[in-house]
Amino acid sequence: MKKYLLSGAVLIAFCFSTNHLSAQTGGLYKNTLKVGVSGGIAVPSNNAGGSLGLDLGYQYLATKNFGIGVASGYQHYFAKENKLGTTTIDNNSVGVIPVAALFRYYPKAAGIYVGADLGYGFLTGEERVAKGIAVNRPDGGFYLRPQVGYHNRNWNFFAHYSKVFTGSEYNIHVSNNTQKYNIGTIGVGVQYNIGLGYK
Repeated sequence: MKKYLLSGAVLIAFCFSTNHLSAQTGGLYKNTLKVGVSGGIAVPSNNAGGSLGLDLGYQYLATKNFGIGVASGYQHYFAKENKLGTTTIDNNSVGVIPVAALFRYYPKAAGIYVGADLGYGFLTGEERVAKGIAVNRPDGGFYLRPQVGYHNRNWNFFAHYSKVFTGSEYNIHVSNNTQKYNIGTIGVGVQYNIGLGYK
């Protein structure tokens, strides 16, 4: 819990420590707080059916086309039952709290953009991957979230692929069948841009 609180404190401190740089460049806010929601369907859908959550981020527009910053939030992955041969696996839900660097490229002040979040995804929830099976879930892993979408000064609408890479030691094996542990979705999202200052 301490590391989650520390990560959140760092994000907030970073946002407000750069507030003195707040102006607009190229039609976009120089400093932006991003708040939104996103969700998706699990790919592959081994232990989860999909995700839904809250996105938080801070962006500094280093040039009129390129933004950098930090991204966090919370994504909840909804568990699903899975069949391994004749055995039904009752998987547990899991939460993801990313702490990531944010990169965005905006060819124009409004229009198509591309970007990615890269960092670490902390996993929360039940200790085990599935009920009644002695395989512990991971604490986290490398977090990747590429996205492409449409933006203007106030809004971002995007499609994304989100993934936490956890390794194969969290897979469940029953006889000759294997359930791979997967924390990944393809989905969509929307964010509102709050400008931290004006021209």
